[in-house]
Amino acid sequence: MNIFRHRLAGLPALVILATAVGCSATDGAAKAAVPSPDAKVTGVCRKLDKKLPEKVSGLERKDPDPQSALTAGWGDPAIILRCGVPRPGEMDDPEADGVDVNGVGWLLQKRDDDSFRLTTTLRTAYVEVTLPKERTDGGLGPLTDLAEPISRTIPKGVAG
Repeated sequence: MNIFRHRLAGLPALVILATAVGCSATDGAAKAAVPSPDAKVTGVCRKLDKKLPEKVSGLERKDPDPQSALTAGWGDPAIILRCGVPRPGEMDDPEADGVDVNGVGWLLQKRDDDSFRLTTTLRTAYVEVTLPKERTDGGLGPLTDLAEPISRTIPKGVAG
C-alpha cells in the first residue's frame, strides 16, 4: 500500500460541499444525500457502482437510503461513499491535507465529530468517502479497498 501525506495545489472552487449522512432512528439504515451531477459524471459513477467491492475493511456492503447507484455503504455505523459530489472548496487551500492511496489522491478533512471526509482529487468525478469516528481507528485502510475500482472507472483529470 502506498500512502503518504502531501499538500494539495490550489484549484478554483466551484461549490462548498454540504453532506448529510446519518442514521435513521426507526430502521437503523444509514442515510446519505444523493449527489446530482451532470449526465457524464452520472455515467462514470454508475460504472464505479458496478465495480465496488462487497466488503470494505471486512465490512459487508449495505447501501444507504435512499437507494442510488451514486451512493454505497459498508458496515454499521456505515462507511459511506458518494460519487459525483461537488468539488470541495477546501481543495483551494494549498495547506490542505491530502493522501495518496495506491495511486488515488484524496483530500483529507477531519470533522468536528472526529469522523473523516475524504474526496478524490484529479479525477473526472469527485468521489467522497465518509469514515465515522468508530471506523477511524484502522486509519485509512478502507481506501485501499476502494482504490482499484476508482482507478479503473474514474479517469484521471479534473472534474468540471
